[in-house]
Amino acid sequence: MNARAVASHQRRRPIRRAAIMLPSGLTIANLFFGIFAIVAASRGDPSRAGLYVVIAGIFDVFDGRVARATNTGTPLGSELDSLVDIVSFGVAPAMIMYFAVLNREGWDWVFSFAFIACAALRLARFNVEQAGRAKRYFHGLPSPAAGLTLATYYWFSQTPLYNDTNIANLPWHVMLRFVMAGLGALMVSDASYPAVPNVGFKSLRDLLGTVVIVGTVIGVFFVPKQFFFPACLAYVLYGLGSTVFLGLVGLRAADEPDDDTDAQDGAEPAHRVRAGAASLAFTSSDAATLPGAARRRKRRRRPRRGPPDRNSDSDQEPPSPEA
Repeated sequence: MNARAVASHQRRRPIRRAAIMLPSGLTIANLFFGIFAIVAASRGDPSRAGLYVVIAGIFDVFDGRVARATNTGTPLGSELDSLVDIVSFGVAPAMIMYFAVLNREGWDWVFSFAFIACAALRLARFNVEQAGRAKRYFHGLPSPAAGLTLATYYWFSQTPLYNDTNIANLPWHVMLRFVMAGLGALMVSDASYPAVPNVGFKSLRDLLGTVVIVGTVIGVFFVPKQFFFPACLAYVLYGLGSTVFLGLVGLRAADEPDDDTDAQDGAEPAHRVRAGAASLAFTSSDAATLPGAARRRKRRRRPRRGPPDRNSDSDQEPPSPEA
């Protein structure tokens, strides 16, 4: 019986290794298409570069879900995912804008630099606050949404919906500079953006999530060039508008349900971890000074020794019982 168990375990080991490597493989595929997008943009093909960023986004969606489904998520995978996202959704879209829209001879490259810097700050904050947790809201505009908004603009500019309407008459070459700056600011802001919705029919939220997912799939497969840029722009404006509205009415789209989810999974909520770390740091910094301070206080409280006071009560004879 033991030999059979050992043999079964040895047969399952390659499958386990493959399951562990699969999420990282999807992340590396994300990186491949992100770099491929940069190469295509530098060769003067922004349309193909936008396609590669979209493919990188598909791999970015599935690597985390596969890791959670197979229970193979690791801190290394989380860090690798963020580093890859800087390339695919920070550098690649900024380079597409630089080679296709911005003026290469002036200081327009500063807009590309600012966008990349904001994407890096956004992903660094994500690793500190929300990485490795199931979430319903993002703090700040997610870098994939910002990157896809820029990367798919050239796609949209080649469609009849763009050229046969008044949209083409807008000064996009000027507006896109402000769009890049605005997207960068939203990435490092405290605006709340909804995460990928759940699919189901148990509640109104799940039903709306199902409708959004089905509509997204239809748009991606049938009219991708007309769909991506307006959809990403609508997502950006929705998060900004909802945050402003909730702020005006005194509410906040906080990520409270995530803390409950973490507690059920056995993990500490983020605010408790930060509070615990702060208290631990305070305690450890004061621990070295407490013994010395206690000795100094004890030394100050110790009474001075001297000749006994002859007039003190302790030297007087006790009263007689008759008194």
